[in-house]
Amino acid sequence: MRLVIDANILVSEAMRERGRAILGHPELELLITEKAISETHYELEKRLIYFQSHRNLPDVVAAALREKAFKVVETNVTVVPKTEHAHLETIAQRRIPRDPDDAPTVALALLLEASIWTNDADFLGCGIATWTTETLMLELNT
Repeated sequence: MRLVIDANILVSEAMRERGRAILGHPELELLITEKAISETHYELEKRLIYFQSHRNLPDVVAAALREKAFKVVETNVTVVPKTEHAHLETIAQRRIPRDPDDAPTVALALLLEASIWTNDADFLGCGIATWTTETLMLELNT
């Protein structure tokens, strides 16, 4: 199953053991925009710092979690250059007016004729099938 993955999903699932199992599922082909992967890296680092300072996560545990999270992303998610989908961004912006920052994700899904893995309601009604984590887990029997 080919899916364009939203940065928010990637961040939250890369931090969870359950999520890393889904991200590595052999039936999934996961793709992401350059913009979304940049956001993912930034948010993963931010979340790890938060866990260390507010949840008293020991440095050694944070380092191990960081390594696991970044490795699962690097191993299982293909970054598609903006040049591949930029010509579809005007159409994508019309389809997702509530959050223009998500237009590249919609443009990539349009290009690939793929569904989007997201829990973000802003994608609803954009004319592209979406999968939530819950429904994807049911589909994959995980």
